Amino acid sequence: MKWPFFWKSHGPEGLLQFRLRTIFEEHTMQWDWPVDVNLHEASAYCNWKSEQDGIHKDAPEAYRVITESEHNIIRGPVIAEVKKDHLVEDKWAGSANFNLLYSSQNPVGSLPPSHSGHYDTMGNAWEWTLDHFSPLEGFKLSPLYEDFSTPCFDGRHNIIMGGSFISTGAEATTFARFHFRPHFLQHSGFRLVSSESPPPNYILDSSNNNFATLITEMGNEDNVYETDELVYQYLGMHFGQDPVLSNTMPPIFPHNNAPNHALQFPQRLAKTLASLVDNSKQRKRALDVGCAVGGGAFELALHFDDVVAFDFSEAFIQAAQQLKCGEILRYHVEVEGDIYEESTAQVPPYVDEAARERVEFKVGDACRLATDAEELGLFDGVIASNLLCRLPDPLKFLDGLERVVKPGGIVLLATPFSWLEQYTKKDRWMGGFNDKATGEAVRSKDVLEVEMLSRGFVKIHEEQMPFLIREHKRKYQYVISEVTGWKQKAA
Repeated sequence: MKWPFFWKSHGPEGLLQFRLRTIFEEHTMQWDWPVDVNLHEASAYCNWKSEQDGIHKDAPEAYRVITESEHNIIRGPVIAEVKKDHLVEDKWAGSANFNLLYSSQNPVGSLPPSHSGHYDTMGNAWEWTLDHFSPLEGFKLSPLYEDFSTPCFDGRHNIIMGGSFISTGAEATTFARFHFRPHFLQHSGFRLVSSESPPPNYILDSSNNNFATLITEMGNEDNVYETDELVYQYLGMHFGQDPVLSNTMPPIFPHNNAPNHALQFPQRLAKTLASLVDNSKQRKRALDVGCAVGGGAFELALHFDDVVAFDFSEAFIQAAQQLKCGEILRYHVEVEGDIYEESTAQVPPYVDEAARERVEFKVGDACRLATDAEELGLFDGVIASNLLCRLPDPLKFLDGLERVVKPGGIVLLATPFSWLEQYTKKDRWMGGFNDKATGEAVRSKDVLEVEMLSRGFVKIHEEQMPFLIREHKRKYQYVISEVTGWKQKAA
């Protein structure tokens, strides 16, 4: 892009003469109108202008676009009147270029300024801000439109504010804050800002991409499954417990009666699914939902012709992809306090390259299984390992199973029923509470059976399967998952 999108070159090449394209026609260039650009173009201009004025681009005084909090200050209303929107009052009619007042933009400064003396704080053109789109305090998910805001709490969408000449209704109010990727073009411009201190903007870590559900349902902007510590822990669980692999540290600190039976949980689970699926079928597909770093998926590839494995954590999937490509990953094992030892994770040699290639890893959301069903296709076997009690909406996940399991196919659910409000709001727990009406205990196992039966699945297998997660050299989590197998009724 050599110049703004709505500028049209006019005259001899190289003279940089332009006309302005509006909705219906072109006009001579209106130099006192806002300029519509994306955020990248706005930032590039700020850097250029700073250089022209002799300001280093990293200095606080360097020019930049406005922040959300700064925009709130310059446009009003004052805090005491924040619950009222003066722009919809009759006395404010014509004070901002909204509702196609002129059917186009208009000269900056032609309408009254805000209380702070700034022009066009509302209307004329949206304004890009430095802030990532994020939930305000008290945000709640509306069941009427669950995926309007939440998919964009990802550190990749910036807020635009103020509305444009074409904004109407809710968009033409001081409460409107919308979200767009920085390369998108809207009727949006920018305000040149310089300050003596760092900008008061809100930034989400873009590595937390796709964590909208966790942010809104848990009220927690920090996703524990994106940390190095959790990746290391799961690499140890999935690949540090295999006796075939040489690791610098044994999977369990040597002692009498060590619980070796709890090792290699992902692999044991995959073998259980394989034993339940009809082996007479010529080509079998398996789905691993919540695959973490992929230990179970690679085991499935020894028994199935096609394996799709997804997890909500980008960090987990990145590690799994690297392992699939034959890389050896180094990870830390905590020993004591700040002391750690380094170990390595790799796909065991009995999972050859052909088997690794049968696995497709991807980032995905278990609660969107029904939505993604057409893309995923149908499967002979599905595993959900210790996932159910870590979902914001477990019933929505169960709804999706109907859409991805072939008639006669098998679903293997492993869960310790460890419900926590950190992950699942209490009103969405499947059990673990007393019924308000009767006072009787509601147990997850019973509810799960009712829910699976209502979706056309019959229980064909049940066992208690322990697993072990190392926290440090001498401390482990010993957890017993209930593993149940469910067969989809034939069509």
